[in-house]
Order: sequence, then C-alpha cells, then structure tokens
Amino acid sequence: MTLTVEDAIHQAMETWRRLGVEQDATDEMAEELAADLTAAAFDGRSVTDYIGGDIDALATSWAVERGLLPTGLRLKETATAAARGAAIPAVVAVILWLAGMSGGLLDRDSESMTTQLKGPPVWEVHHYPNPGTPLMWVGWAVCLVAAFFFVRRAVAAKLQRQHDPAHEETTRALTRDLPLILAAAALLGTAVNVLGAYAFPYFQVIVTVLIAPVAMIGAVAAGAAWVRDRSCSPLNASRLKYRLPVA
Repeated sequence: MTLTVEDAIHQAMETWRRLGVEQDATDEMAEELAADLTAAAFDGRSVTDYIGGDIDALATSWAVERGLLPTGLRLKETATAAARGAAIPAVVAVILWLAGMSGGLLDRDSESMTTQLKGPPVWEVHHYPNPGTPLMWVGWAVCLVAAFFFVRRAVAAKLQRQHDPAHEETTRALTRDLPLILAAAALLGTAVNVLGAYAFPYFQVIVTVLIAPVAMIGAVAAGAAWVRDRSCSPLNASRLKYRLPVA
C-alpha cells in the first residue's frame, strides 16, 4: 500500500500525541511536514522515500530535536520500571530472612522431652549454629547490589525506549541517589518486621512476608519518581519556536 501525504501526517500526529507533545506544537509540526512532503513530491520523491519508511521514528526525532517531549511527566513510567527492577531482590531478601531467622527454614535447633517417674517432664533445648544467618547477611548485601543495577537498568531502558530526551540525565541522578533510596527501602522492610513482631507476635512471619516486599518495592518506586521529578522540569512547548532540522 502506497503511503500518502495525508497518511503520513496522520501517523505523525498520532505519534506526537502519544509522546505527550502539546497540541499547538503538533499542529505546527504537521504543517511543516505537509509542506516538506509537498515540496518533495514536486522534486519527484515519494512520501516513503522522504521519510525513510518509518514515520514514527521521524516524528519522534523531530520532537526530540525540538525539545518538545514533556520530560517531567514520566513519573509513572519511571516508578513502574523501578518497581520491576526492585521486585526480585526484594522477594529474595524476604526469603533469606526466612532462612536466617530463629526457627527459620535452616534453623537446626531442636527440643526433646524426657519423662520422669516422679516430677514434671524435663525439656532439653539443643542449639546448633544456624547456617541461614551468614547466608542471610551475605545475601542481603548481594540483593542490595543487584537491586542497584536492576533498578537503574530498568529505568534507563524504559525512558530510552520512549525516546525521552532526559533519560541520560535521569540515569545519572538515579545512579547518585539510588544507594540512599535502597537503604531507606531496607530500613522500611526492617521496620515492618519489627512492627509485626511487636503488634502481631503470632503472625510476624505472615505480616513480614506479605507487607515487607510491597513496602520495599513501593519505596524504591517512589524514590525513583522523586529523582525523576527533581532532575527533570517540564517543558512548555508552546513557547518554543520550531524549525526544520538542517538536511
């Protein structure tokens, strides 16, 4: 199917709307694109030849070159990507806690009861080193390091796929602030565990397993969105003057 001028302009406008470009800027760039395609047609060039066969890529590059993408409005995408990156380390950290806690998965302590002819039974408690404890501490350190790289990579990849012009700036800011965000998330998970032990002593494990991962992932997502909002201010596209890029 031959791509017409009208089809190209329609697809370009849909791309600009999807990217969040303001309506005034979208209308002005559509007029420029129509004039460009008309001039190309007079020169004997087809629409497909002029745009290189990918109208979405052309429309996105125009918006990026003119600084029209609303860089401060991708908080949801940033938070979602950060949450995905933090999910696996958070779940693994809780599993390691289950292995290293007293009475946990790897705890080998045991009790035995000896009955007596006279008097109450005698209980003996046998304590053994818990291999889950050092595994837990080492594993938590590994989880923090893994979370750092997972979160940073997920956010950078998400913003880059959206052709965000400030994805490098966001990645740099996140690299700087992410250790503090992860430390806060770890403290929040610890607070959930302590609160569960104090308020729900018989259901501490259930409270920690169900709430701690959600709390830690939510803290990382909120922190990443905060970094994004602080490092990228929104652009007002209607105040910019647009010109076609030099060929």
